Amino acid sequence: MSSIVGLQGNVKAQDIIKMLKASKNRGPDASGIYLDKVYENIDLDEFCDDNDYDLALGHNMLSVYDKNEHISKVQPVSDDNLILVLNGSLYNFQTIRNFLSKVGVEAEITSDAEAILYLIDFYAKKLDLLKACSAAVRLLDGDYAFAVWDGENLAVVRDPLGVKPLFYAQKDGLNGFASSRNALKEVGFSDIDTLKPEHILYNWEDIAPAQAIYEKIFEGDVAKIDKMLRLSLVTRVADLREVGVIFSGGLDSSYLALLLKEISENVPLKIKLYAVGVEGSKDVEAAIYASKFLNMDLEICTLTEEMIREALPSVVNAIGDDNLMKVGVGLTTYFATKMAAKDNINVAISGQGADELFGGYKRYLKSFVNDTLNYDIREDISNMYHVNLERDDACAMLNSVEIRLPFLDKKLVELALNIPDNKKIVSMHDDMRKSILRKLAFEEGLDYEIAYRPKKAAQYGTGIDKVLRKKIIKDTDISKYLE
Repeated sequence: MSSIVGLQGNVKAQDIIKMLKASKNRGPDASGIYLDKVYENIDLDEFCDDNDYDLALGHNMLSVYDKNEHISKVQPVSDDNLILVLNGSLYNFQTIRNFLSKVGVEAEITSDAEAILYLIDFYAKKLDLLKACSAAVRLLDGDYAFAVWDGENLAVVRDPLGVKPLFYAQKDGLNGFASSRNALKEVGFSDIDTLKPEHILYNWEDIAPAQAIYEKIFEGDVAKIDKMLRLSLVTRVADLREVGVIFSGGLDSSYLALLLKEISENVPLKIKLYAVGVEGSKDVEAAIYASKFLNMDLEICTLTEEMIREALPSVVNAIGDDNLMKVGVGLTTYFATKMAAKDNINVAISGQGADELFGGYKRYLKSFVNDTLNYDIREDISNMYHVNLERDDACAMLNSVEIRLPFLDKKLVELALNIPDNKKIVSMHDDMRKSILRKLAFEEGLDYEIAYRPKKAAQYGTGIDKVLRKKIIKDTDISKYLE
């Protein structure tokens, strides 16, 4: 995880530095830029260049991988005429590296950014940059946003579900992109757009995919869900030494924790659970129960009104929204990842996406009755990037922690979207919902109380919403934190 930024047009070098400073929380470990050449490991406070350029790229690095075969490397990375900056993680890094070796690429590849760079370079020898990027991303399994420049053309690419954020803007002959809105605002952009998932911004023209992930239709095999979720988790913790879990004690986070514990029996992986809530909250009670059942380490952040008030300005500003529901969920993510960061854990697993894929929300009962469940779920998946994912990413990155979402593995998403509705909700009276996921979790080893715990949204289960509505907003206009 990291921060990427870029400007094209009449570019002042110091503006790219301003953008990197505004998003330094996303990548505190190192910074690099490309102007007329690559500058690695720069000091943002000391770097000075008063010249103008046609193009500038920047990167702040969050170091996640530290093994010899797979490391987090300072960017930009370059090869021949290509320059690339990446925010994200490849979960099939070894597969891409093996493929490149088989097709004759002899470069030493030790980072995700290099793997993508050389893959694009391989295709770019026969195709233009747009087609080379399109061919490359078909092989990628990961969460990513990257930009690549070939000396004439610029391509900015976002992953199929929009797990990693990417914003862009244009004004007065200057074009810019960044991992955060605030980085663009820092240099005067105001009308800021979001690049949609799986889209490519090619020379600032938005290019849509031939078919979006949520449009694919086939006969889904229910028996494959558990296997694919396991595989998704295995790939997301490969090469990690330790990982946190944003933990509510509910179905989704407990199922993931259970599978992670099984994985850790075969690989050296430390796991810690993090729960958030006011004193006596339902989520904290459930987290304590579930962690004892799983026999896993749990840390609890017991929230007070003062703690919530103190965090509000940063959280509201980061998500760019004062909607109380979004703020309540965002605060949950913020406090959980803050605990992880204090433990020097920079990757946290979240159950985000399970409710959308398996019919967890109460409103889906109406969809089921109206025979629109499949359509409504697909609509929600297509909009997750700006409804949920950008919010969670922004709040976690306030603490320089990367969130990984096993339920949003692209193959698992495609499968889940094509499972019959009556496997997710069994009847109009099915108040539990998510039937197939609950059944799988119970069969895998969760007890009934955990597997069939009723859905309770994070802002309510933690008690944060009650504090916001009954205490804080009575004397505080939180919209002022958007300024």
